[in-house]
Amino acid sequence: MNSSPFKGLAALLVLAVSQLIMALDYTIIFVAMPSLGMELGFSANHLQWVVSAYSLAFGGFLLIGGRLSDMMGRRRMFIIAMSLFGLGSLLGGLAESQLMLIIARGLQGLGGALLSPATLSLIMSNFEEGAERNRAMGIWAAMGGVGMSLGLLLGGVLTSFIGWEATFFVNVPIALLTVLLAPVVLKESKASSGSKHFDIAGTVSVTAGMLLIVYYLIQSPVSGWLSASTLPFLLAGAALLASFVVIEKRSKGPLLNFRMFRNRNLTGAALIAFLFSASFGTLYYFLTLYTQNVLHYSAIQSGFTFLPLTLSAFLGARLITPMITKVGISGTIASGMALGGIGFLLLTQLSVSGNAWGVIPGTIIIGLGQALVFTTMFIAGSTGVDSSEQGVSSAVINTGQQIGGAIGLAVIMAIISAALGSDTAMESMSPAALNSSIHTAFMVAAVVTLVGILVAFVALKRANKTSTEDRKVVAGH
Repeated sequence: MNSSPFKGLAALLVLAVSQLIMALDYTIIFVAMPSLGMELGFSANHLQWVVSAYSLAFGGFLLIGGRLSDMMGRRRMFIIAMSLFGLGSLLGGLAESQLMLIIARGLQGLGGALLSPATLSLIMSNFEEGAERNRAMGIWAAMGGVGMSLGLLLGGVLTSFIGWEATFFVNVPIALLTVLLAPVVLKESKASSGSKHFDIAGTVSVTAGMLLIVYYLIQSPVSGWLSASTLPFLLAGAALLASFVVIEKRSKGPLLNFRMFRNRNLTGAALIAFLFSASFGTLYYFLTLYTQNVLHYSAIQSGFTFLPLTLSAFLGARLITPMITKVGISGTIASGMALGGIGFLLLTQLSVSGNAWGVIPGTIIIGLGQALVFTTMFIAGSTGVDSSEQGVSSAVINTGQQIGGAIGLAVIMAIISAALGSDTAMESMSPAALNSSIHTAFMVAAVVTLVGILVAFVALKRANKTSTEDRKVVAGH
């Protein structure tokens, strides 16, 4: 592990900042979209691809990102991925056409897909298991929560005072600095397996299958779930993923060894990631709709509404170590899900005539829960996983998170549409109707957190038994 406290701190800073800009990039674009859409002439239907291009590339290339990280070296892949992310950000800021901007967003998504598993694996290899690693994971996860809420505020400030291009350019110096620091402060690690066989057939089938499935999830709420323009993508994607399973069982060096799923911690963590993103991950979209379309706040005012959540996520990150010590991994995740459910129920009381003060109690509680679940699900997913498979295991959890976010939002939108009996866009509803629909969204999210509590205790039941040694180490902190 790191030989000096200074080097360990510098390593943590580089990894935390990389998580910060990935999370920040997810929400910063929401505020900039009206301005860039107008300037580049996007239609309402095409504008969604500014977001979707990122999600498509991120979700489609995660598994290959995890495998490349394990084979080529996590630090090397971190440098390559961050370079791609920085290049995509630079091209996005320079974009003068719709196509160039969408390509730039796809490049950012590809960089993120390669970066995320590498970052998590580097935390595992650069910090000792137990208190040291849990602290690092806590700070890393807090940066995720901070980045998502800060993105809305920073996006409003940059777009209002500089221009939408600044929401892309802000990433470039950060990416350049982390690329320069990585070789100095990060310890290289990779799979020790002597086999260098690369599973090309498995890579092509799973990447193409994931791309088609994610495309279906993105496009179906617009075109229809059984539309002739979307359903073939689902069927083709499912067929490719089925062929992937067959290929992996016969491969000498599989991209994904299904034996990994016998580890209940990893399987449970992937399910938790799915449910976490399907509930907590939808908050930013619906709360932004409430502050901007119901309360008619400016982008900057709306961003400031999320600051209490940012602060509570910081506090929640500090509670993870004592929580794991006292109630174990599954108890910590269940507690976080329960806090999220309480917070969502509080947000169902928001009114058309309300203000930002009404948002604060619910978001503070959700921020605490978000920190507990997000960090601990990655700790759970790394438990009992061989060091040669850390990159793939983190990619599996991230894939659950990506798919959960897409399906969660799609299901909530479908429920709202069924309740209204129409396909009216939420942005064009009256404040009263929109507020009612947002209540429905938060109620569904609360129900999903209940399922998360159940999964935490059932799927991660063994984690409590196997983490006794870990808790002794953490308790010594």
